[in-house]
Amino acid sequence: MDVREGGLTVEVPGARDGASEGAGDDVFYNPTQELNRDVTVATLRAYRERDDRASSYLDAMAASGIRGVRAAAEGFDVTCADLDEDAVELARENLARNGLDGEAVHRNANALMHESVFDVVDLDPFGTPVPFADAAFASTRDLVCVTATDTAPLCGAHQNSGIRKYSTLPQNTDYHPEMGLRVLLSAMVRTAARYDKAAVPVLSHVTRHYARAYLELDARATKADELLEELGHVYHCEDCLERDHEFGLIAHPPEACPACGSSRTLVAGPLYLGPICEPAFVESVREHVTEEMGEAKRARSMLDTVAEEFDRPTHYDQHRLCKLWNRSATGMDEFLGELRAAGYEATRAHYSGTAFKTDASIAEMREATTDGDG
Repeated sequence: MDVREGGLTVEVPGARDGASEGAGDDVFYNPTQELNRDVTVATLRAYRERDDRASSYLDAMAASGIRGVRAAAEGFDVTCADLDEDAVELARENLARNGLDGEAVHRNANALMHESVFDVVDLDPFGTPVPFADAAFASTRDLVCVTATDTAPLCGAHQNSGIRKYSTLPQNTDYHPEMGLRVLLSAMVRTAARYDKAAVPVLSHVTRHYARAYLELDARATKADELLEELGHVYHCEDCLERDHEFGLIAHPPEACPACGSSRTLVAGPLYLGPICEPAFVESVREHVTEEMGEAKRARSMLDTVAEEFDRPTHYDQHRLCKLWNRSATGMDEFLGELRAAGYEATRAHYSGTAFKTDASIAEMREATTDGDG
């Protein structure tokens, strides 16, 4: 069937709701990833303004070639790679039917990345991107774009799998989307550092069943060292939900929660605790979201929230807190307004409609906000 996306028409032989591109021989296009692709195009536009030398783009797991086709429409010198011969032919045909230049090759992505150098590499595998990260960071000049759809290992729901894949201890908490993103960023930062490169997050987000990160590369080893200093651990009380964080590769968890005295403290890390984006760049990306994009409204809303998000390594869920406090939840704007009126930083977080970030402690939040039942 034909699918129209971003002002372009591509042929796709099949689609399975909720599955990632490349997830088996019969999956070449995932309609639920349109937001991901719209934001990718806007990011490519913004990044070209940032560095007009960036010209070559690798769609490392091409499937239908939709990512490569959309990048080619933005003027990038595109290579689509896939291990499935039918997918390669389909990507080639989709480039041609839109009158776009580009190459589609039947290659193992890792082998191709080790043999060639690209300005931008886009990794959108089924599951974890870790098997492709070394080749990507070793052979990319400017920007590595990464999707991870294995959210259960990332957020600690499948903890042993997360440890194996990401060499980090994840914990399943009420801020599990952010846990997953910071586990992913930790793994990517450490992988790039092996090649004396800093992988700086210029935009990151979690949407539905995936985490997405855009990492600008800096070839200075000293910058890689600085980014490694942004790694650390989060300490989370299972009883009162108080949490703290500590920079450094060695954890020093408290023997008891300083807020409630509980000994049930979860330790997660090493996580990336630094900024997940550059707000000015995110604002530029938002300006490059255009009306031909099917998810333009959602993209703008999400990017606005990401750009304004208070820089803290965990978020809170308002409904979870109100349940803990045995009170009804007020409206989010009212709730955050009360925190700000009490002198605290407080913003929405993009992870969900009830997620927020603040520098207030659990006790300070409880005192500063009111019961929704009056």
